This record gives sequence, C-alpha cells and structure tokens, in this order.
Amino acid sequence: MRDPLEKGQNGMTTPPTPPAPRDTVAISVTGLRKSYGGRPVLDGIDLRVPEGTVFALLGPNGAGKTTTVHILSTLVAPDAGEARVAGHDLLREPDAVRAGIGVTGQFSAVDGLLTARENLTLMADLHHLGRREGRLRTEDLLDRFDLTDAADRTAATFSGGMRRKLDLAMTLVGAPRVVFLDEPTTGLDPRSRRVMWEIIRELVDDDGVTVFLTTQYLEEADRLADRIAVLDRGGLVAEGTPEELKRRVPGAHISLRFAGPDGLAAATAAFRTGTADPEGLTLRIPGDDSVPTLRAVLDVLDHAAVHAESLTVHTPDLDDVFLSLTGTGTGSGTGTGSGKEPAR
Repeated sequence: MRDPLEKGQNGMTTPPTPPAPRDTVAISVTGLRKSYGGRPVLDGIDLRVPEGTVFALLGPNGAGKTTTVHILSTLVAPDAGEARVAGHDLLREPDAVRAGIGVTGQFSAVDGLLTARENLTLMADLHHLGRREGRLRTEDLLDRFDLTDAADRTAATFSGGMRRKLDLAMTLVGAPRVVFLDEPTTGLDPRSRRVMWEIIRELVDDDGVTVFLTTQYLEEADRLADRIAVLDRGGLVAEGTPEELKRRVPGAHISLRFAGPDGLAAATAAFRTGTADPEGLTLRIPGDDSVPTLRAVLDVLDHAAVHAESLTVHTPDLDDVFLSLTGTGTGSGTGTGSGKEPAR
C-alpha cells in the first residue's frame, strides 16, 4: 500500500497524488433489454443509482432482477441499451467495470475446504495484491466481520450467517466502489439477517460504497434502501424512496377504540366519514400519521366530549406497495415468496 507521505526525487516529503474525483452517479442505465427464447425478460428499463447509496430492486419471482444484476456485473451481455457502472461504459470497458465492482450472488462462493483466512487470501491473490497488502486486507476484513476467532476454521464448519459474512468479506477484498448483492440474506435466521443489515449500512455510511440490492424480503428493502425500484414483467412499474412508494398506496387510516358502544356511536356521529366496527368497538377514519391530521382527530374528540381508550395509526407498508403494483401477494408479509427467480 502507498505510504501517506512519500519521498520525492529531491528528497522532500510530498503528499501522494489525490485520487481522481468520483462520479456522482454510480450506475446509470438507459433502455436495457434482454430476451431468452424470444421471451422478453427486460423490456427497456432505465435506472439511475446515486453514489454512496443503497438501491433495492424488487419484483416477483422471474421478473428479471437477477438478469439485471448479471448484465450490470458483465456476466451476461444485454440485447440492447446503454449502461455505465462505476464510471465506465458497460460494453466498451468491461474490464474497468469489473475492477470497480464486487458481486455477492444468491449462492455462496465460499470454498468450504479452505479456512476463512485462506478464502480471503485466495481472493487477495486473484486481485493481484502484494503479499503485505493482501495480509493486511485479510486481517482487516476478518476483524471487521467478526471472524477473527474463526479465521483458521474451515468454512464448511460455519453457520449460514458466518458463511454469508465471509462471502461478503471476500467480495470486498478488491475494495470495490459498487457492490451487487443478489438476495444476500436468503435463508438466514432473523438475528443473522440483522447483522448483515448493519454491515451493509456501514459499508455505505462509513465507506461510501454503493450497494445494488435485490431481495425477497420487503422489510429488508424498507430498512436498507435509500431508493427502491419495482420490476414487473420486464419493466419498471415504480421507483422512489420507501416513503414515496408507500404514499402511492391508499388505505392509510387512524383507528380509535372505545370502552363501550355509546362512545363508539358518539364518535361515529362526530366524524361522519369513519367506518365503525361494533364488535371491535373501533372506528376507522381515513388519514395519515401527520401531526395536523392527528391534532384534527383529537380536536373532534374533545369537541364531542368523547374519550377514546386508544388511537393507532395504520399506514401502507411495502407489502401493500408490492401487492398494488404487481398483483402478487407475499403471504407472510416478510418477503415476496420462498421460491427463487431463475438465474437468467
């Protein structure tokens, strides 16, 4: 690795040459198309991913998420369209694109017969790092991913969460500017999944890495993504921040619960637009979680001298967004299904 200060030809200590400025857009895609056997998988999608953010691509199984990752990571050639990744043209500069990215696929690339340290050292060799730099990089990643104590155990003895952490650590050996994570937490238990979420956010917030994420878990996209795009039948049907997408779906309401039928009846008369549930002693009022809306509801209750035992706000979540945009239910409310999209 280059020392922070180096000796020039005149013997004077001089600062190293500053790195070239980085593009503000890590990934830009225009008119991307791909078909298999005459069936369009991607039908002219456009994407723009700002540098240093998490961008999540959601969609039903077979929507083309993995195909998008394969194209943008140079594994598959598109039929048409243009793209720039990590500051380089995808088609004209594929080697430069590969040098600037890392890819963690649906299935772990960890060699189970090697130890964690040996897996990382192998990646350092493949990236042509010097012996000293490779050793420093390996030890840093073992420490960062909390794998130091298990560094000399074979990966075959690791839990699923440990293998995924090691897989991601191997992706980072080459210090990529853009990391593609294709369903990185599939099959992990909730605790391991949250550990991975913390690691991914740290990569973005602390290191400025751009993460392009596909996931089966809508909660994962909600927690991690700065922006989300929804892919369905080869086309993008929506894009925005998680909150922007949720606001597109109707159904936000405030639920008031009362101690008895008299309170419910009085509140129903006061609000007029609410929907009463006599069995549950609740009144459902259209509205959001904004302060003005909540204040207005409380003002109506005060004016009618009605006491509500509880007030809860219900807003659409990404499950509702997904169902509204794609017509595909999630079943459990935690993911888009247990199946896998075909590799293509």
